This record gives sequence, structure tokens and C-alpha cells, in this order.
Amino acid sequence: MTPSTPHLGKRLSRSLALQTMLGLGLVCVAVYWGSLLALTLRQQESLEQKQATVTHLLQQGRDSHSASAMQHMLSDFLTGHEDMSIRVTQQSGQLFFEKLNRPLDDRHSTRRSFSVELPASAANQSPQTLQVLLLLDRRPDDALLRQLAWILGLAAVSSSLLVSLTSAWLVRRGLAPLHSLVEQTRQLGAQDLSRDWQKRLDDTDQPQELRPLIDQFNALLERLAVAYRQMEAFNADVAHELNTPLTTLISSCELALRKPRDAEELRDILASNLEDLQRMAGIVADMLFLSHADRGESAHRIQVASLASLAAEVVDYHEAALQEAGLRVRVQGDAQAQVDARLLRRALSNLLGNATRYATPGSCIEVQIQSTSQHTAQETITLSVQNHGPTITAEHLPRLFDRFYRSDTARSQADRNHGLGLAIVSAIARMHGGQAFARSDLTVTTIGLSLLADQISQPEPADTVSNTA
Repeated sequence: MTPSTPHLGKRLSRSLALQTMLGLGLVCVAVYWGSLLALTLRQQESLEQKQATVTHLLQQGRDSHSASAMQHMLSDFLTGHEDMSIRVTQQSGQLFFEKLNRPLDDRHSTRRSFSVELPASAANQSPQTLQVLLLLDRRPDDALLRQLAWILGLAAVSSSLLVSLTSAWLVRRGLAPLHSLVEQTRQLGAQDLSRDWQKRLDDTDQPQELRPLIDQFNALLERLAVAYRQMEAFNADVAHELNTPLTTLISSCELALRKPRDAEELRDILASNLEDLQRMAGIVADMLFLSHADRGESAHRIQVASLASLAAEVVDYHEAALQEAGLRVRVQGDAQAQVDARLLRRALSNLLGNATRYATPGSCIEVQIQSTSQHTAQETITLSVQNHGPTITAEHLPRLFDRFYRSDTARSQADRNHGLGLAIVSAIARMHGGQAFARSDLTVTTIGLSLLADQISQPEPADTVSNTA
């Protein structure tokens, strides 16, 4: 983890704390504005009630009371309402009545102005209009709102701090399974891969969200264990394959140096050593080719007009070996496609050589070429070699394309065949976007490869027979 990368636990704790602060802040703001709105409505309702009462007193007292009596009624009305002030002026602007419980201050009061029409009476034959100003002191409500704001603010801050602390603890506890996985993976080593796989990541106490990850990681470890064992077996096979010719070369050279020998005898020794060196060079070249294929090297495709003609060239190359084994070869089917002709010849040569070694003498080997008809830009071509001979058991079929693997435990013909031929066939199939396959049943064995090829078209069917007996 780089220094700039935030810690997951801290990031989750901060996120929870921030969300809590935002949530509580919104709630506090909503409560504050709700209280402010409720107090404002209560003030407006109080002023409306006082307006109705003042209007009623002035209109009802017009006939039966004098102006002084009306002023006395207004004064009695305001008794007990210390937050209320009133000013009544006549139409001429003359002050009729005033009682201020608080100094007039628009910043801390809510005011309401209205006019009261007084009808004519016996004492006063003309109607009269009075201007009334009611003021309600808001300072008690403002103090209540300030107190509420402080309480809400302190509650929000304290709650956020509490949630931050508890969320940090909860996050740490929630991430404990990850720490357990880290500890389990820390205890794994390369030496564990060389043994039968038993030491896996334990998902017994893990949450459901982590179990798919643990299962995938365990599957990856199993694949690594298989690859590790294959690599160890490959190293052992390479050592075995190279040890024999090296031992032969060393022994031959030691014998040649023990006593003087004539030129003819030394020439024979060198010729024998050259064969072993060529065999070793072939193993190294094949291993380099497989290494390039494993690194993802792709085939260099060219247009091949007839795969049957290409197969016939390979058959001609093996003509001597086929005649020696008393075998015939039939090429069935044909197709044209963009493939790497050089690699395809090599794959067919390996398949044909493998079939020649194990085919029953006098039988016919069939080279089959088939192409699918999917009406798509890419179609599949299948090239296979079929021979009659010993049936390969099911346990050996999946491993035929492993390097240095031989179903013949006696390792017959090991001096000529080092067990990389079918592995190269599989690599060539992968380089063409396909795969190798093998089937064996009722003394008939079919080994081949399928590959993706562009611009496939099906020419006239070909049925070429090579009578090499």
C-alpha cells in the first residue's frame, strides 16, 4: 500500500462520520426551521386574535362609553399581556391611546396595522376611523430559538463524535475477517505448492460476501499447485531427457581418450556423438518453441488454397517411414483458409509420425480435414489423424498433450522421440485460437486440432490415397 492510498478502515469510518454529520445536520436544520415556522404562525395567530378583540372593544364601546372609558378598556385588555403593545391614533393623526410594554423595536417585534371603522353614535353623530398598531414582542421566542439552536448543534456534534468512535470500532471489527485472510495468506509459501494441496484459506467464520472471493482464491491456489507440480515434473523430465545423451557423450569421449585411435574409429565416435547432440538440439529447439507459444505468440497467417495439398506434402515427407511400417494414408476432405502453413505442416507431421509409430501394420491412416459452416466471419477447421492400433485408456487421454508425457510407461523409442510432439500440436492449435483433442475407442485412435480460420470456403471434396505399403 502506497502512502497516498487511504486506509480502508479509516476511509469507511470517515465516510460514516461524514454521513452522520450531514444527516444530523439536516435533521437539526429541519427541526430549527420547523420550530421557527411554528413560532411565527403562533405569533400571527395571536395578533389576529388580538386584532379581533381590539376591533370588537372599540366598536362595542362606541355607544355606551366615552373616549376615556374606551381607553380604560384597552388598558384592561392589555393587562397580563406583557409582550403586547398598542398604539391607537385618530384619523386626524392625533394619538388616541398608547401602551408600550416594550420599547418599539422592529428587529425584535412583530407588528400588525389595521383600521377600525366606528359607526355614528348618540354622543358622536359622525363615524370615525381609528388606526391601530399592534406589536408583539418576539424576544422570548428568539431566546427560545437560540437555546434550541445551541441544543441541536451540541447534539449534532456530540452524536457525530460518538458515531465516529463507534463506527471506527465497528469497521475494525467488520474488517477482522480480512485481517484473518491476510494472516492465512502470509503463512502460505512456495513449499506448500509442492505437496498435495491441503492448506487452503478457511472460510468457516467468514461472511457470505467474502466466501466467493475465498473460493476463487482457493481455486487459483489449486491451479497454481497443479502448475507447480507440472513444472517440477517438467524439470525432472528435461533432466532425464538430457541426462541420457549427456552421459553417453561423456562416456564416449572418455573411452575415446583412453587410448590412441585411428581416424576411421574417431570418425565413427564423432558421428555417434553428433546424433546425440542433434537430439539434444532438437529438445532445446522444441522447448524454445513451446516457451514462445506460452508467452502468447500468435500464428503468422497466409492464405492456403488447399489444406489437402498441404497434408499430401506432409505424407510425402513421411513416405519412407510409412513404407517401412507397411501403412497406407488417406486424406479426406479439404478446405482453404488463412493459417500458418509452416506451423500446420509441423503439427500434421507430428500427428502423422505419432500415428505411424502406433498404427497396426498393414492398416490405413486417415487424415481428416473438416470445416464448420456457421456463416460467420470466423469458422472452425478440424484436422485430425486417425489410426488403428492399441486403445489409449481414458486416464491417459487428458495428458497426451503434456510435455514429455508418454502413455507407454516402458518409454520405448525414447531415443528417437522425446515426448514433445503432441505438446507442440497443442501449442500450434492455441496459436491459431483453437485447441487439441484426442479420442480412442475400439482400437481406433483419433488425435487432432481445431483452429479458427478466416475466409474459409469449402472446395471440391478430396479423397487422396497414398498406397505406401
